[in-house]
Amino acid sequence: MGIVNVTPDSFSGDGVLRDRDLNGSAFVQAAIAAALQMVVDGAEILDIGGESTRPGANPVAASDEIARIVPVIQALAQETDVPISIDTSKAEVARAALDAGASMVNDVWGLLADRELGPLIAERGAPVVLMDNRSAAAKVAIDPRLGGQYLGTTSEDIVADVTAQLERRIQAATDAGIDEARIIVDPGLGFGKTPAQNLVLIRRLDALKVLGRPILVGPSRKSFIGAVLGTPPSDRIEGTAAAIACAILGGATILRVHDVKPIARVARMTDAILGR
Repeated sequence: MGIVNVTPDSFSGDGVLRDRDLNGSAFVQAAIAAALQMVVDGAEILDIGGESTRPGANPVAASDEIARIVPVIQALAQETDVPISIDTSKAEVARAALDAGASMVNDVWGLLADRELGPLIAERGAPVVLMDNRSAAAKVAIDPRLGGQYLGTTSEDIVADVTAQLERRIQAATDAGIDEARIIVDPGLGFGKTPAQNLVLIRRLDALKVLGRPILVGPSRKSFIGAVLGTPPSDRIEGTAAAIACAILGGATILRVHDVKPIARVARMTDAILGR
């Protein structure tokens, strides 16, 4: 899953709206070019986001989010057959994205942020990613070099806690009418977890198999990698690769990343070693 941030303030510095006019066409063309290159490099899903989820990011109005993502999704739907995912927690934005050509919803709040999102996804029959999110705006630490991170919540067993929360989110989704076969789970690396908790989640990822759903992981350029290696977001590709390889060993089947070409190679090599 290639990350296409149509934002000015992505934590990784890759938002294509940076230094561009929101009302112009330059950002649309930049996003399309970036996304299509990801497809060439091995992306099998494109995840389009119009609101940064980085620690300390300012909220974005649904109308602004829609203005950012709809032209990009419409154009990409004409240019490629690769499935397009919308990264949003807002029903209004998801509806506009699905109308524009997206076919999947990636919700970092697991249907907790907007009670209308679950019924909308059920109505459209779209796959959905439900993520465990323990973030709190009041618990953000900003390091000038390593970037922002959410301070982790206290947990005696982060894997058990995440598993239980994802089980509750699956139940909420099915209660809203979403077919369980269309549900994907995400442990939410970096979202309200300490660096140590993130490492444990990757190490014990296979525990999430008890949920019976495909597992998505998104370690790409995250702050816990910076905490281990002492590197800024732009210099975390090796750390991302190591996290991805371990996640595949633990059962991850969808890998959400910024650097598609090298990570696709890591995934192929890991699969070959495992005899897949």
